[in-house]
Amino acid sequence: MRVLLVEHEAEEAQRMAKGLNEAGYTVEVAANGMAALRLVESTEYELVILDVMLPGLNAWKLQQAIRLKGETPVLFLTTPGGIEDRLRGLELHEDDYLLKPFDAKGLVARARKLLRRDRGR
Repeated sequence: MRVLLVEHEAEEAQRMAKGLNEAGYTVEVAANGMAALRLVESTEYELVILDVMLPGLNAWKLQQAIRLKGETPVLFLTTPGGIEDRLRGLELHEDDYLLKPFDAKGLVARARKLLRRDRGR
């Protein structure tokens, strides 16, 4: 399963990618919205994990580009105080969100849930 992880904090991205790799996922990491957009336009992913706080192209515009291409499930990463971010993501058809901080097991469980649901469509 191919996953795009869009996270601007390098240590966080590395920790998440490691957990996903250990669970059997192939992970590509983008550190900003523009890099992620280039990958989304050229590669098929089964899941996109998208941090709300991105430099460059923001998460909302990236989410719109993902939706134009298809129905790839999107998991938003946000902070506990980011209620407005969660509401906006729902309006833009995010599939789920995960509150920071979280452990790798929680991320893998959410990824599995989304991928199972997507296969059922």
